[in-house]
Amino acid sequence: MQVIETLAEGLKRELKVVIPAKDMEARMNERLAETKDKVRINGFRPGKVPFAHLKKMYGKSIMAELVNELVREKPTEILSERGEKSATQPEIAMTENEAEADKILSAEADFEFTLAYEIIPAIELKDVSGIKVTREVVDIDEAEVTEQILKIAENARTYETKKGKAANGDRVTIDYLGKVDGEAFDGGKDEDAELVLGSNRFIPGFEEQLVGLKAGDEKVITVTFPAEYPAANLAGKEATFDITVKDVAAAAAVEINDDLATKLGLESADKLKEVVRGQIESQYGSMTRQKVKRQILDQLDELYQFDTPQRLVDAEFDNIWRQINTDLEQAGKTFADEDTTEEEARGEYRKLAERRVRLGLVLSEIGEKAGVTVTDEEMQRSLFEQLRQFPGQEKQIIDYFQKTPGAAASLRAPIFEEKVVDHLLSEVKVTDKTVSKEELLADDEEGASETKKAPKKKAAKAEAAEGEEAAPKKKAPAKKKAADDSAE
Repeated sequence: MQVIETLAEGLKRELKVVIPAKDMEARMNERLAETKDKVRINGFRPGKVPFAHLKKMYGKSIMAELVNELVREKPTEILSERGEKSATQPEIAMTENEAEADKILSAEADFEFTLAYEIIPAIELKDVSGIKVTREVVDIDEAEVTEQILKIAENARTYETKKGKAANGDRVTIDYLGKVDGEAFDGGKDEDAELVLGSNRFIPGFEEQLVGLKAGDEKVITVTFPAEYPAANLAGKEATFDITVKDVAAAAAVEINDDLATKLGLESADKLKEVVRGQIESQYGSMTRQKVKRQILDQLDELYQFDTPQRLVDAEFDNIWRQINTDLEQAGKTFADEDTTEEEARGEYRKLAERRVRLGLVLSEIGEKAGVTVTDEEMQRSLFEQLRQFPGQEKQIIDYFQKTPGAAASLRAPIFEEKVVDHLLSEVKVTDKTVSKEELLADDEEGASETKKAPKKKAAKAEAAEGEEAAPKKKAPAKKKAADDSAE
């Protein structure tokens, strides 16, 4: 086999691989010899088929199998011998000329194919002892724990039907029908909808107009949808709602005691406080971790500057750009609404894609040199988390990860990255700083992302290195999702 480098430009490589016809024929003859005793051909006893006849019948099909095996196996072998790592799957090209292909299958011509790929650049690891990060820590007091428990208790609060007019804090049960320009609109109708007045679950002005009504009352109220309302056909428009009040109920008092804990599935009020404190610590810990990680990534970005494989950058950019356009479409906005242009946004997000790829390669190299590994148990836990998020689709998800090339890597990558960050935290200087929860949760100019600068006003949810989701938007009168009612 002959390997000829035909292109070496930056990170781009192209190789021409030539396997002589005589070598291909020798491989074919070996394979034919192995099958001689296995084939059954009319007119010949087993194992007595003349070799020439065997070759005539099966030679080309076996040669085709050999070609497929070679293009599947040789690229990895060739790159290993060259000491190179391909950033993506190498592109393989063979002749498309039928006459030439027939000669190859007949062992009358050399088998040639080309490999085109980009190499992962060699990365010389640098001393990270000079990296300094500040770890913000919040002291959680009893008042915050109590406040959070009371919010949870709201979901367990009981209501008792009362006579008289509805007041803030009461729960009303209503039927409603929404109309714009006298015509009912999709999503604007519900029956037996329960609404706690003053909860601000419905669009502004809706709940206030129900105060003072009593069971059996009917009323038409008028409201105006917010200009930023996600449904473009309703945004900024005036609407009327035909209301029928079916029940008014007053809220029972909420007390933090063992009875409340029991309702929530815990054995005591003390245990409830312990669990809630742990949840708050976990929430703050995640934000602290995110900020610490961002500081590390920003400083690694300053330490390492090198060319990045453009195919990786293109793939990362495509993912970001797809998310950006989805966000804009869902919000009913354009790039102009974000004080930018599509061209400017493309440039900014292209830089972000390059940064992500570069930092990904750096973290990979650091992790490899540090011996960071991902265990089967960690992969299993990650898979179980995927299954938990999509109940009823367990089989499809398992099949996807088992049968889709590269799918398992999507489980492994975030685990590996977090373990590399853990390793770096043991090597860099970390200073703890006690801050208020407002300081911890405040969005700074950088935002929760790997990039230092978000393109214009676009708050770059797609920039978020941690894959944060946008906050749920408040909906018009329709039952609020149970998730929105949770303590979270």
